[in-house]
Amino acid sequence: MTAVVTPQRLREFFHPRSFALIGASDKSTFSALLYRNLVAAGHGEVTYLVNRRSDQVHGRRAYASCRDIGCPVDLAFVMVPAPAVGDALRDAAAAGVRSALVLSSGYAEAGEEGRRRQRELVELAAELDLLLLGPNVLGFTNVAAGVPAMVLADPPTTPGGVALISQSGASCGAMKDFAALAGVELSYVITVGNEAMITVGHLIDYLVDDEHTRAIAVFMEGIREPEVFAAAARRAAEAGKAVVVLKAGRSELAARTAASHTGALVGDDRVVDAVFARHGVIRVDTIESMLVTAGVAAHTGPLARPGVGVVSISGGACDILADLAQAAGAALPEFTAETTERLRTVMPSYGSVHNPLDITGAAILDPSLWEEAVAAVGNDPNVGVVVAVNSLPWRDSSEPFYGQKYVNAIGAGAARSAAPVLYLTQVTQPIGAQARAVLDEGGVAHVVPGLHLGITALAHLARWSQDREQILREVVPPPRRIRDMDPVPLSEVAVRALLEEAGVPVVPARHVHSAEEAEAAARAFGGRVAMKIVSADLPHKSDVGGVRLNVDAAAAAASYDSLLAECTAKAPHARLDGVLVSPMRDTGLELLVGVTRDPQWGLVLAVGLGGVFVEVLDDVALTPLPVSPDRIRALVESLRGAALMHGVRGQQAADLAALSATVSAVGRLAEELGPRLESLEINPLRVAGDRIEALDALITWRDAAPAAVGKESRAC
Repeated sequence: MTAVVTPQRLREFFHPRSFALIGASDKSTFSALLYRNLVAAGHGEVTYLVNRRSDQVHGRRAYASCRDIGCPVDLAFVMVPAPAVGDALRDAAAAGVRSALVLSSGYAEAGEEGRRRQRELVELAAELDLLLLGPNVLGFTNVAAGVPAMVLADPPTTPGGVALISQSGASCGAMKDFAALAGVELSYVITVGNEAMITVGHLIDYLVDDEHTRAIAVFMEGIREPEVFAAAARRAAEAGKAVVVLKAGRSELAARTAASHTGALVGDDRVVDAVFARHGVIRVDTIESMLVTAGVAAHTGPLARPGVGVVSISGGACDILADLAQAAGAALPEFTAETTERLRTVMPSYGSVHNPLDITGAAILDPSLWEEAVAAVGNDPNVGVVVAVNSLPWRDSSEPFYGQKYVNAIGAGAARSAAPVLYLTQVTQPIGAQARAVLDEGGVAHVVPGLHLGITALAHLARWSQDREQILREVVPPPRRIRDMDPVPLSEVAVRALLEEAGVPVVPARHVHSAEEAEAAARAFGGRVAMKIVSADLPHKSDVGGVRLNVDAAAAAASYDSLLAECTAKAPHARLDGVLVSPMRDTGLELLVGVTRDPQWGLVLAVGLGGVFVEVLDDVALTPLPVSPDRIRALVESLRGAALMHGVRGQQAADLAALSATVSAVGRLAEELGPRLESLEINPLRVAGDRIEALDALITWRDAAPAAVGKESRAC
């Protein structure tokens, strides 16, 4: 159904030259807003009003149908009730229209009947070769092309580098207004509503190639067509265009609200975080952070280095920024000796040279201090971006701004800086016409209103820049093959064989079928052993008394008999296949390594420290498959308990390269097991230096075939 959503069709969609407003009405605020926007942008003569009950709307002639217009129409904006939308689309297509926006609600957001209606809408649009945005959508503005096909007041008119996409139409109004207040200039404003045909992923993919767009800000409640979204996000990262997402659904209540609002699919939020990290998506928590971060990214692009250099006339601002940087994880590197010496030659004798740099009140008397400091810091090899903290006018005034000479000096320093320079105000304030004029006169390209928003944006951007480099370098080994396996329950012995074949080391073990064999195995291992019942029907052996630990050789025979007796009593229909005997492992670090199938994103790998770290601290890192050993190592290093793997209190440090290779092999095995795999779990994976062993493992299947039952199938 979505085969018609191509970049060429989207370019045609967002560059219409004529418009039909179907359902235009003097009684409709939506109709009045849309008509006013199009007329104000100079499209009045090519905007046609369609109303089958009235021949005049908004003081203009109205047509009974699109076919009556008699002129080519590129874009239809449908504003009729849901039951009439189908006829409106048929009429538009008959008149040669190829693109349509559907304002009407009552579709997937309205329950099962609405979802059925939406499916039929998409089928009809595809049949008519109509590209459809919506339903339940307020339209879009292509700022550079001067097309405000949007049911929101005051669409932006000054083109910029940030494309704004929103699943919520009402929230989009507040977003575009804040962007104007914060000095973030937009290339597009696009609402997507229910994304019945055109999804956020399609739009990101289109905007990657848009010459006006340098960063993309997205508000979403759910992710449709995950593969399209992931591929588009990765392409944006490769192109150096940051995708900054504010996604609702972290809380259970927010997820329920999102589902009821748009009918969207809201996946597990931690999996979404993992997908975003994997494909270079910056996730933020507020509208303000989303727009400011995207604005900074559009100005700087990927940072060559993560370090932030700060130049300020306020010592207090320096202190605040130092605290904010530490909290946000932004790096304020030390200046090199050369930079320090260069700054000392221009700084007053009572000033000190370090990052953040307080150039003191001396800059009031000598504005050139601003220029020299910004230039010196911006050319320090440790600095990837410079922020100059200074004031701007709050209100538009006919009086010249007293600080224009300081802004000019900052702009002159920025022109001499190798690193991009941002102008940063101390508090969140409106960037009005006079403030913008002051910056333009000074040659300052970008401003961020407020210390917190600024340093948070730079921390996001620095991490994204580093993640992007990893994405560009990553080489993922392909799975060797898809194994042709029946989805039947597997015993631990069978799972161990699969792991060994895949290159995953397992703890030595002997599969025994008598008490005498159990005792011989225990003596051969030369110490205490673990004994576990073998049964494909008992995935959780300890629940039925199927595990004995710290068994010495003298007790192994009796333990064998007691294991079988207890499991027979507690699980009389389970097929038993003897016992697995393996040496006890008392030292080393235990990890949980698992792969599970997410309904949206497919196979997802989880790595975490075992025991209390998983159960209490929830210390687990996730990533979708496929994955490279390098990324696995980064995941392991990201765990809160990662320091334990570097060796503490005499413990042997883990061989992280070997560990990463082992976990990578687990991921490849999961891929090889094919689409019927539900989960593969190793718990625990023991790590003691370079000795890595799977101590226990379990595989489960989707729609697994039922196990055979009955005592006649029992084997010992």
